[in-house]
Amino acid sequence: MIGGAELPSSDARAGERAIEPILVVRGLRTDDDGGKKGIDIGRLELHGREILGIAGVSGNGQKELVEVLGGQRLPSAGEVIVDGEGYFATRADSRAHLVRCLPEEPLRNASVPRMSVADNLAFRTFDEKETNGGSTDTAAIWLHLGAMARRARTLIARYGIKTASKDAPIATLSGGNVQRTVLARELSGKVNLLIVANPCFGLDFAAVAEIRSQIMRARNGGTAVLLVSEDLDELFELSDRIMVMSEGAIVYETPIESADVQTIGGYMAGSH
Repeated sequence: MIGGAELPSSDARAGERAIEPILVVRGLRTDDDGGKKGIDIGRLELHGREILGIAGVSGNGQKELVEVLGGQRLPSAGEVIVDGEGYFATRADSRAHLVRCLPEEPLRNASVPRMSVADNLAFRTFDEKETNGGSTDTAAIWLHLGAMARRARTLIARYGIKTASKDAPIATLSGGNVQRTVLARELSGKVNLLIVANPCFGLDFAAVAEIRSQIMRARNGGTAVLLVSEDLDELFELSDRIMVMSEGAIVYETPIESADVQTIGGYMAGSH
């Protein structure tokens, strides 16, 4: 359980990355916004059973990249391809291709503050059909309040979400527990492409270890993981490759085997 008394052991890296990429980004650009430079990414590829870490000083385009991939910002040029098909980050796209996104500031960007913890946990499944005994029910899951409640209780317990009840508005939770709620929703079930931004922010030491283990577990199971983090320790622990973003562009790339903190720091600082 996340936040438990015993520190979970991290999963070991296992398996070779898939040959064909799951995510391809080509010529992706966004316009300048509020005085901040937009992004300009020539090419980025991410394969199954691989974690691609994106390093960079805050404000150098990482947030904008996550927003485009998460459907919260429209690009001005370029294309995003998932599993060989054009990807526009709609709900239908993310469901069809099993794409999950954990953006920064989850209370603002990944939840509805006044709605309950249970409702927020159900956002990915509320309009899916429920299967009973091998047959598909004609009603969507959101009509089955009992199923929603059971799922919420299961995820609250599994992820150690500290809340007065499943019916409490998510805005009443601490920042760390909002993050746990969003993580519980997005990491449950099969995930083909996982996009995460600073996933361990605000979590205690044991929770950090468990979240990182879950990310590695997803990677080992075949998921392609794009990990945007300002924590170099996190990137070095989890990544198979690291790219550095500076002023909206990818300026450096290295496999983890040859990654060097000083070199990466130099590119992050713009001294190369």
